[in-house]
Amino acid sequence: MKKDDAMEFDALFEAQLSTLRSEGNYRVFAELERYQGAYPKAVRHTDDEQRDVTVWCSNDYLCMGQHPAVLQAMHDTLEKSGAGAGGTRNISGTNHYHVQLERELADLHHKEDALLFTSGYVSNWASLGTLGSRLPNAVILSDALNHASMIEGIRQAKCDKKIWNHNDMEDLRRKLEECAPDATKIIAFESVYSMDGDIAPIKEVCDLADEFGAMTYIDEVHAVGMYGPRGAGVAEREGLMDRITLIEGTLGKAFGVMGGYITGSAALCDFIRSFASGFIFTTALPPAVAAGALASIKHLKESEMERQRQRRQVAKLRTALDKAGIPHIDNPSHIVPVMVKDPVKCKMISDVMLDEYGVYVQPINYPTVPKGTERLRFTPGPMHTDADIEHLVFALGELWKHCALARAVA
Repeated sequence: MKKDDAMEFDALFEAQLSTLRSEGNYRVFAELERYQGAYPKAVRHTDDEQRDVTVWCSNDYLCMGQHPAVLQAMHDTLEKSGAGAGGTRNISGTNHYHVQLERELADLHHKEDALLFTSGYVSNWASLGTLGSRLPNAVILSDALNHASMIEGIRQAKCDKKIWNHNDMEDLRRKLEECAPDATKIIAFESVYSMDGDIAPIKEVCDLADEFGAMTYIDEVHAVGMYGPRGAGVAEREGLMDRITLIEGTLGKAFGVMGGYITGSAALCDFIRSFASGFIFTTALPPAVAAGALASIKHLKESEMERQRQRRQVAKLRTALDKAGIPHIDNPSHIVPVMVKDPVKCKMISDVMLDEYGVYVQPINYPTVPKGTERLRFTPGPMHTDADIEHLVFALGELWKHCALARAVA
């Protein structure tokens, strides 16, 4: 490539990046170093210095990424089996820890089988793409606020699709009625929606699925570990797991490690295993990662302490925000979205919180959320202290005043 050609390409890149910056939607990654045993405290690295910060937006919801049982399992497996899996499971063989983890996940969700992926994004993309492309006359009915990974899987499927209004059962019914009699109908939705923190009406979706003979596909990535007596998610809490055809989840949020998975019947999991390129051609999870996830799931099946502490701190943060008049979306989940509704101010508040108050929270702007709904998304954990909450709300109050933002009316 000629130097002039490379410069022309760079100019094209920079033009669009400049637009992102001017709109307040350019993403800047903070360089953080977490220290084992100190979470949610971390060290921020800049060119000039290192400073202590408190992390307020992690998806390691229960701090299981720091749990001694998880770390010990990973250390032991690393010493025993080495670092990597050696390649795909087809080429390098299925590691013993993969098999154990899949059995544990199947048991967690009371399903016949489970299948591991390298991330929750890949498990959604690969599974929905495979179902939609290979099932006869498939129609995927997708909630309007489904995650990008689900949308990408539906695109990959190249089958008919229908988008139903978010959590709107009347609209879902209309869309089901529009499907051809011979269609293989797949209703795809999430349990906890990560930006607004609202929860799907799972029973009502299942009732419609039964009425119209549809498959149910639920993404529980923001719910596994968090809800239900054993941490299997909202469907477990509501006694509905047996009515869900496919439950998809992640190991990278409340379970504190990384990876994605699906659970369902043995035939369903074998179908995805046999036809999904996102499984077949991807290097498998390292054995130590699988062992860590296995230890985390086993612990959270038995322990309620982490969930109880986390819910307590969520309630305290909501109460403190209400007293300060800081507007936030009232929802039944663990996610606390503080509404700024201005992309430039949202980014500025995030920057000042980090630079001057040692509070790390990322701005959530378009395209993650619609324009005009920009927010700061807080995820209180069991290790956030009451003093952390007090400091956070004080900082928000000062910046709300500085930005002349409206206060919520009690």
